Amino acid sequence: MDAHETYSPGEASRNSMTRRRFVGNVVSATASASLLGSATAMTAAAAADQPETRRKAPDRKIKLGIIGCGGRGAWLAGLFKEHGGYDVHALADYFQDAVDRCGDAVGVDKARRFTGLSGYKKLLDTGIEAVVVIDVPYFYPEQAKAAVEAGCHIYMAKPVAIDVPGCMSILASGKRATEKKLCFLVDYQMPTDPVNIEVAKRIWDGGLGMQFAVTTLGAGGAQAMRADPPKEKTIESRLRGLIWNNDIPLGGDLIVNYDIHAIDAAIWIMRQRPISAVGCTRLRRPNPQSDFRDLYFVTYECADGLLWNHTTYEIPDHGRSLVCNIHGQLASAQISYWGKSFLRGGPKHYGGGEVESLYDQGAMRNITDFYRSIVDAQCDNPTVQRAVDGTLTAILGREAAARGTKLIMEEAIKENVKLEPDLTGLKV
Repeated sequence: MDAHETYSPGEASRNSMTRRRFVGNVVSATASASLLGSATAMTAAAAADQPETRRKAPDRKIKLGIIGCGGRGAWLAGLFKEHGGYDVHALADYFQDAVDRCGDAVGVDKARRFTGLSGYKKLLDTGIEAVVVIDVPYFYPEQAKAAVEAGCHIYMAKPVAIDVPGCMSILASGKRATEKKLCFLVDYQMPTDPVNIEVAKRIWDGGLGMQFAVTTLGAGGAQAMRADPPKEKTIESRLRGLIWNNDIPLGGDLIVNYDIHAIDAAIWIMRQRPISAVGCTRLRRPNPQSDFRDLYFVTYECADGLLWNHTTYEIPDHGRSLVCNIHGQLASAQISYWGKSFLRGGPKHYGGGEVESLYDQGAMRNITDFYRSIVDAQCDNPTVQRAVDGTLTAILGREAAARGTKLIMEEAIKENVKLEPDLTGLKV
């Protein structure tokens, strides 16, 4: 969960959906999972409101474990339970109070609540079929690998890793999952939205003509509110309250952890990752205690000559934005996390519409799609490769900007630099 993706206990009730409304999302979830197929997203979204298109209530329960019981983890636990097709069976979190709050809320037996760095291993031994991985990104690769070897389907938050070795591990785990007939879904929300899907379809149908430029933006106004406490004797305190967002070896930095939504959207639309990056970065907040950077300006180049400019900034009072703009010879398009998405001009003109409640609606679509993939044994796992490509792209931009030089993607992959937080003194 991002620092900008704030959560409060009241949101659980405000964003909560009834099972009928949850199941009503299944049509658009199916459309997004297949990356459109032959149906348009808007037709699918409209069909979702027709009683005859609604699927019956889930007819079996999937035994589920959740690794990470903080704000979004606990919120997701409630959504999985509300879906009706999951039995939230076991929980793991580094902190006892977090796992107990979540366990009490969703009714998990105290004997199946585990803590410490290795708590997830005990969770995997409880006989669960599927696992949600949503704690600290540094740990995702090892947790995913263990889950696949334990025979569990995986629902994973973003970013899937914070360095190149982690990305390669996730890619290997995704391939292994497919070999073992396991589902592996990465929980990105922008490609699930019906308006965004319709824009994407029209782009893929040639609505822009030849594409020549992409711009992405990750902007937030939370700097003045973001907690940036001094380091302590151990990093234990940095594992809660989203403080891990501030430490590059734990969360990957803003470009990797927050901007990844916009970067993923660009990868989704372009169907390619860049081959190089050049840029610059700055740390501008007063009295910094950690190493995350407030500003990034990165230019990517793709193999076909497409240029892509990415901007990151966290500035007080600016507001928040996660957006991808794609420009072609015939028209331009925009897909968003908040606000409006559209394609203007050209033969596929589309006035678009507002992207609504994507934070919760996207998660519910993905939860529904995860269930469908498991019960229908659909284990091609298309979100894994895209998630790895997007994370590698963000890491490439981070490293190129930090070095102040042009960096080639293949060179960065060959360097295989691993980031290691100091885990000394933590409870195993």
